[in-house]
Amino acid sequence: MDINLIATFFLLIGLEVVLGIDNILLISILSDRLPPAHRNQARYIGLGIAFLARCVLLLGASYLLKLQEPVLFQFSWKDIILISGGAFLLYKAVKEIHHVVENMNDQSTDAPAYSSFSSVISQIVLLDIVFSIDSVITAVGLTNHLMVIYAAVTVSFLAVLVFAGAISSFIQKHPALKILALSFLVTIGVTLCVEGFQGHVPKAYIYLPMGFALAVELLQMRFSHNKQKKVVIKK
Repeated sequence: MDINLIATFFLLIGLEVVLGIDNILLISILSDRLPPAHRNQARYIGLGIAFLARCVLLLGASYLLKLQEPVLFQFSWKDIILISGGAFLLYKAVKEIHHVVENMNDQSTDAPAYSSFSSVISQIVLLDIVFSIDSVITAVGLTNHLMVIYAAVTVSFLAVLVFAGAISSFIQKHPALKILALSFLVTIGVTLCVEGFQGHVPKAYIYLPMGFALAVELLQMRFSHNKQKKVVIKK
C-alpha cells in the first residue's frame, strides 16, 4: 500500500476535523437562537448539509478547480466566494457577540426573541457551502484520489458527529466560552477574506493561538469551579 497515500488520508482527516469544529462552533451559535426543542434538529441538519455539500462538490471537483481562474479584476470565483463568505461570517460573529453581551447585561424577565428555523438553516447552508468549497479545493490540491478524499470526509464527519452534541451543550452553558468561540469565527472570517484577496495565512498561525486561548479559558473555568467548591465547603 502506498505510504504517501496513507499519510495524505490522515492529513485530510485532520483538515476535515478542524473544519468540522469550525462548523460545530458556527452551528452551535446559530442554533442557540432557536427554541431549545429545535436546537438538536438544527445541529444535525447543519452537519448533514456540510457533509453532503462536500460530497456533491467532490463530484464536480474538476469543474470546481476552474473556479480558481480569474474572472473579474484578477479575482476568481473562488476568491469572490471566500470574500463574500468571510464578510458574512464576520457580520454574523460580531452581531452574535453583541447579542450575547447585551443579553448578559439585560436583567429583564422578558421571553427571549428566537429566530425562525428556516432563517437559521439558510444561514448554516450558506456558510457550509463556503467552508466546503475551501475544504474541497484544498483536498483536491493534496491528492487526485477521490476515494481517499471521500473516505477522509466520511471518517471526519462521523468523528465530529460523535462530539457535536457535547461541544454545543458546553458552549451554550458557558457565556465566556461562547464569546471565545465567536472570536474564533471572527478570525476565520478575516482569514477567508485575506485568502479571497489572494493572500495566504498559514493555518498554524490561526489554530495554535486559538488552542492556547481555549486552554487558558478552560483552566480559568476550572480554577473558578474549584474556588467555589472551597467556599461552599468552608460554609
